[in-house]
Amino acid sequence: MAAFDHSPPPFFKQGPAPLALLSLYVAISISLMVLDAKFRYLEIGRQALAVVLQPLQQLAHSPARGFDQAGEYFQTVGALQDENQRLKHAKLEVAPTLLRLQQLEAENARLRRLLSVHERQPAGGQVAQILYTARDPFSRRVIVDKGQQDKIAAGLPVVDDAGIVGQVTRVYPFLSEVTLITDKGQAVPVQIVRNGLRSVVFGLGNGQLELRFMPVNADVQEGDLLVTSGLDGIFQPGFPVARVLGIERESSYSFARILCAPVAGVENFGEVMVLAARTPPAPRPEPAEAVEGAPEDKAPKARKKRPGGRN
Repeated sequence: MAAFDHSPPPFFKQGPAPLALLSLYVAISISLMVLDAKFRYLEIGRQALAVVLQPLQQLAHSPARGFDQAGEYFQTVGALQDENQRLKHAKLEVAPTLLRLQQLEAENARLRRLLSVHERQPAGGQVAQILYTARDPFSRRVIVDKGQQDKIAAGLPVVDDAGIVGQVTRVYPFLSEVTLITDKGQAVPVQIVRNGLRSVVFGLGNGQLELRFMPVNADVQEGDLLVTSGLDGIFQPGFPVARVLGIERESSYSFARILCAPVAGVENFGEVMVLAARTPPAPRPEPAEAVEGAPEDKAPKARKKRPGGRN
């Protein structure tokens, strides 16, 4: 067989060699790169090309974006349906408890009126957003987005959906500083729900609390819930504060060492509620002082009879 002749016909004009074309294109590319890097000559052209190609890029990405959005939509719908179902079951489970609580609240109010006891003040306030923590790394303080413009004052208690978070300690025009109950300088009077024992819980600065001034033989158990007693005149009674983690009892010490964990999310960022100021309690009665020059008791004293029956 005759070998195939790959040479072009003589009537076709042959161009430059491929190596020469490659060298030319490389030289042009390097020149354009140098000019663009030093003088930014191609910046306008690049921006114009980006504007022209933007619709084409959006059109090219639209199918993939549509599939992603459809998948997210169906996934979100499924998650919402599951969550809705769980909430319905939870609502049915707690419905008897809520109904009993409402009935007990009404009965409690009626008994207080019968006994002429003041009803508890309703807990009102305003929601605040935690922005960031304070700059001092050795303190447990956070900054919220409510201040003097929102009628926030120092000393107001701060809670979340689980319990006591802390107390407002410094107020700025648009911000406020909240000292958490886990701070070393914070103390909250509490009461054990199970038996009514009262004491004070102190922050340790490491995310935990310590229940102090409890005797070694005090009736405290692991898992006991501590709530505010309201004896400080700041926190209203009944708010959850902490739960007992561990108890160390040693006969050589007068008080037991009781460690507690806060119930509220004091170390988490989120939303909190700054409660309104509590109605101040009645002032303490002054101690009775002995009246100087008071007459002595002049009642006749019984005379002892002498032996023999004679006075």
